[in-house]
Amino acid sequence: MRKFTLPFLILFVSTSAQANYSKLAKYAGVSHDKMKKIVKKLVVVESRTGNYHVKNHRSGAYGRYQVMPKTAKFYAKKLKIPYSKWKKPYNQDKIFKAIMKDNIKSLKRNGHKVSAFSIYGSHQQGAGGFNAIIKNKRITKTMEINLRQNLPKKYKHKKGNKLRTAWLSYWKVKFS
Repeated sequence: MRKFTLPFLILFVSTSAQANYSKLAKYAGVSHDKMKKIVKKLVVVESRTGNYHVKNHRSGAYGRYQVMPKTAKFYAKKLKIPYSKWKKPYNQDKIFKAIMKDNIKSLKRNGHKVSAFSIYGSHQQGAGGFNAIIKNKRITKTMEINLRQNLPKKYKHKKGNKLRTAWLSYWKVKFS
């Protein structure tokens, strides 16, 4: 049995992770570098430090990408990952990539440009919620709650379309 040195293993792991983002970038129709920048922006907004073990005690979101437990359960099953192991860093990465692929598919199907803002909006609000926000469709109570939770305090009092506009303006600037 061959033993591998640590530098080789680090190179192997980092190369395979880059290859996975390369496939996602190609699917999204963006360069590999642009996809890396998008992921980096998402991680900074979601977990600030990129810590795989951070938990949002208010929402229950967990990990580097702040995935909700219900979403993790769905994707763990889809990817044949035991739910009890979804929090492992490698599995969080796999789940996040699957979520991104599904969100990119939805963005393309609905005629939205793939960008850091649109991918993040789909991640944060769900693909259907993001599409409804962008296409100015009726905002449900659940969507209204999600919008308010994902805005700074000074914007949370807005009503109806003003809430939608505040959310769009705030996050577009963050991801410009």
